[in-house]
Amino acid sequence: MRAAYLIPVAVTLFLLPRTADCQNREELASEVRAAEMAFAATMAERDLEAFLSYVAEEAVFFGGRSAMRGIEEVEAGWSPYFEGAAAPFSWEPESVEVLDSGTLAHSSGPVRDPGGQSIGTFNSIWRLEADGRWRVVFDKGCPPCDCSE
Repeated sequence: MRAAYLIPVAVTLFLLPRTADCQNREELASEVRAAEMAFAATMAERDLEAFLSYVAEEAVFFGGRSAMRGIEEVEAGWSPYFEGAAAPFSWEPESVEVLDSGTLAHSSGPVRDPGGQSIGTFNSIWRLEADGRWRVVFDKGCPPCDCSE
């Protein structure tokens, strides 16, 4: 008879941490989504310094013929995009996934020209840094995805 009472307790104890982990991942994904949106807003606001505050010191950004390694190379490679009054493109996250450990996340979504036309897809890997902020460690764009298939 005692075993009959212990089974529901054991099942409940087994499931509770998984529910908490799922909720935690959802909360962390919301944090990353907000960070990505704020990161994208720096382009619209023409604020290179704010943009760089979302980039990890050892970040690798892929573009052109070679990778930009480290925040100094990212700054040099991206500063032309911040020249002029109008942003040359914008982006927004469509999907965000966080590792169970809660330390790395992937965000992806469309890149749009000033007229709103999709011109590419971005993929960013975010890392939760020691100061509690999410920063981009890898970033790569590619041609627009055909998601209709």
